[in-house]
Amino acid sequence: MSAFLPLARSTLYSPVWLVPFDDYARRVRAAGVDVRLERFDEANGGWLPLDDHAVRTPSGSFAFPGLGRRAEPRAARPERHRARFAAAGYQPLYPADGQPFSAELVGVEFLVHPYDDTHPPSAGASPRLVRLLPAVSFAYPPGTRTVHGVVLDAAGRAPVANALVEARGRTSQDLTPWHERTLSDARGAFRLALRWEGEKPAEHAVEETFRLEATERPGRTGSLLVHLPQDAERQHVIEIREQ
Repeated sequence: MSAFLPLARSTLYSPVWLVPFDDYARRVRAAGVDVRLERFDEANGGWLPLDDHAVRTPSGSFAFPGLGRRAEPRAARPERHRARFAAAGYQPLYPADGQPFSAELVGVEFLVHPYDDTHPPSAGASPRLVRLLPAVSFAYPPGTRTVHGVVLDAAGRAPVANALVEARGRTSQDLTPWHERTLSDARGAFRLALRWEGEKPAEHAVEETFRLEATERPGRTGSLLVHLPQDAERQHVIEIREQ
């Protein structure tokens, strides 16, 4: 569990502030969230785990105070770091809002600029939202409508891990947009909530249609139509292919 520090101390000289956000409940979630830090080793071309612990601010942000402090900062170069999140029942969505999704992105990457008390960091930091999406094991409230299945590569039939699975629509009464999403696990499995109304052929029709879309990266996507309630218990297969 990350330590807790007052806001003024925890954010001072931290190269990044990370705000975990429960995408299902639509609120900041800091309890039960673990943040691990890694540094990119240019010599070996890989990521090394670090012992630096994130501290939690009263607003729910996570920060790394003191990260980048050097005895001689002018002689040091900025270093690539990344933060990786873990929370029971969730999978972190690492691309920032508005950025293209890629399943290969497995952490929030950022540069750490060297500094000391005389020479503050050359770059400031702004809070960065990290959305936590419901995983296959997420404990949905009783009665929540969900569909499940697997994301596969269309050519080799191999499971696609960490694929973004989404459904969108509008409410029938006031046409408010809704958006549900999850991530596939290491086996390609997913479980997606469908809390809102799907498309209906007529106002009082029982059948609802949802379009599920899966993305591995830009240009590699797949989709299928789900008809409820008849498809509720079926395992759905979304095939990913080059577009």
